[in-house]
Amino acid sequence: MIPSGGTYPELVRRWEAMHDGDRVSVDHLETRRVGRTLLCVDIRAEQAPTISIAAGVHGDEPAGVWALLGLVEDSELDARYSYRIWPCTNPSGYAARTRQSADGVDVNRTFGRLGTSPEARAILAANRDLTFALSLDLHEDCDASGFYCYEYGGGEIGRRVISALDEEGLEIDPLETTFNLAGPLDDAHSMRERGRVVPDASEETALLGGLSYSLALARGSARHALTFETPSPAAWGTRLAMHRCAVLAAVAALLEESASMPLK
Repeated sequence: MIPSGGTYPELVRRWEAMHDGDRVSVDHLETRRVGRTLLCVDIRAEQAPTISIAAGVHGDEPAGVWALLGLVEDSELDARYSYRIWPCTNPSGYAARTRQSADGVDVNRTFGRLGTSPEARAILAANRDLTFALSLDLHEDCDASGFYCYEYGGGEIGRRVISALDEEGLEIDPLETTFNLAGPLDDAHSMRERGRVVPDASEETALLGGLSYSLALARGSARHALTFETPSPAAWGTRLAMHRCAVLAAVAALLEESASMPLK
């Protein structure tokens, strides 16, 4: 059961229940000087590429947080990959249901350098020696009319995700109106199509005035990085379904891409 108003302590309990000390480990990482901790979950598959999945960087966007939990509880993630999971990268914001953290900071603008928020510093330090075949960051958008994504690193993963949601009858944002409300990007600094935006990463960084989680990973540690956005005015079950379908489709697309790569 995935509650629409689930608390952060409940989220923690349910992740901790999956810790087995072998394939699944659930750790609490300290954030320096502020007394907060972050959940960090590793799901291991021997000699397998690693996928990073994060959610909850904005505390008023809960659907990705609970969709991610449901995917792992239901053992739906493809076991041919390892996973580094950040179940909620802004716990204080989640508890208060605010976009910002308890420090009044938009954590998703603080992943530059070694991190300029306690949360970003802890995440970047923990990820320092890892490389990822794919990074996914789960968000919501109060202005969206359907699902859409930002894609970095080239390839067709975003288009495959849109096709999968279409097959499930889930609404896709045409990005005719939402795009102009979603942030500082414009058509001079990105390519957009139905449900998908491909930004110029360096221009987006300058326009945002800070580095997001996806942009940080796209700079070197992840081959592909995507940010998923579901429409927060939509029904709770619809938003969960969108995130779950999108994550599974992205992983399946990566697997197909890997299978088609020539052997070296």
